[in-house]
Amino acid sequence: MTGILKQFRWGSAQAGVSLSLAASAWLLSGLTDSPLLNSLLPALTTLPALLHLQRRANGFVLEFSSVLLLVVLCSPLANNIPPTLTIASVLLAGLVIALGQDLSQLPIQQELLSNTRVSFKQLRQGTELGALAGFALTGLIKPGWHQFIPAALLLLPLLPTVVLAGSSSLTKIPVPSFNPRAALQGLIFGGFFALLPLWVRTISTGNCFNFGVVLVAYGIGRSLINTTPTQPAWRLYGLIAILLFAGPWLPGWMTTALFLPVGILAAGTDRQIVEHISPTDPATGWQMLQRSGAIGGLVGVIAMGIVAQLIGLPFTLLFQLALFAAAPLLFKATL
Repeated sequence: MTGILKQFRWGSAQAGVSLSLAASAWLLSGLTDSPLLNSLLPALTTLPALLHLQRRANGFVLEFSSVLLLVVLCSPLANNIPPTLTIASVLLAGLVIALGQDLSQLPIQQELLSNTRVSFKQLRQGTELGALAGFALTGLIKPGWHQFIPAALLLLPLLPTVVLAGSSSLTKIPVPSFNPRAALQGLIFGGFFALLPLWVRTISTGNCFNFGVVLVAYGIGRSLINTTPTQPAWRLYGLIAILLFAGPWLPGWMTTALFLPVGILAAGTDRQIVEHISPTDPATGWQMLQRSGAIGGLVGVIAMGIVAQLIGLPFTLLFQLALFAAAPLLFKATL
């Protein structure tokens, strides 16, 4: 199997996961307008990263099964399911998808990297481009079970690799160290994106297509890995705050377009943190950013959900923008 084919299989699966989670977030925002309940989905999807479980490639089966559950849940056959049960099922499916991804990601990556010309950088590019494809499909496909069927199909190309990696289980994977700066990064960005579907639906009065286009613009920005800026942190975070503040005052297409530079700036802040954590070993730095960011993200999504429940979405957005602007000062306080 060539490296390009392996990169395609990996990217296809990432597209399926991003489509599943983005479609679930939009589905949940239509079932309930409670910010707290909406924030539970991203909170649950970050939870598995905190667990030190034995990594196995067959955890991929959990991802695939959960997407199939969402297909059935949203199909015309399930019209009589009570909304409360549907909400609970969507939350559970999101948790299991994230759990399966966390369990299987490292064994599958090791299988893809073994005896091939594919590099870790290529897998990261496949991750970003796959997520971008999933976001695009979120906006282009009719909401509901129509979105989850292609999500399941996108997972299928990775199954041969899962079978090959299934015989090896990683029992002694050290848990990445905790990094306060990475955790704060997860808190700030996690809190913002936890409520993004509600902001698009209520403040911007948008639909699922608008939500998907926003994610696509952000994903395009993040996928430009080789063009991320190397500006001071205060400038990167300050520009993000300014762009997001200007969004509600601009026409809809301009607000959407702003998420492209936001994605570029966000990727730049991630790279700065990785270089700060581990200047000579980016793979280790990304693992620490992922785990510590998940811890901070869990706190951020719950906190923002509670704040929005108490003071409303518009005031919560202003509070969130203040966090972006103050991020460099907060980072200094963690040193």
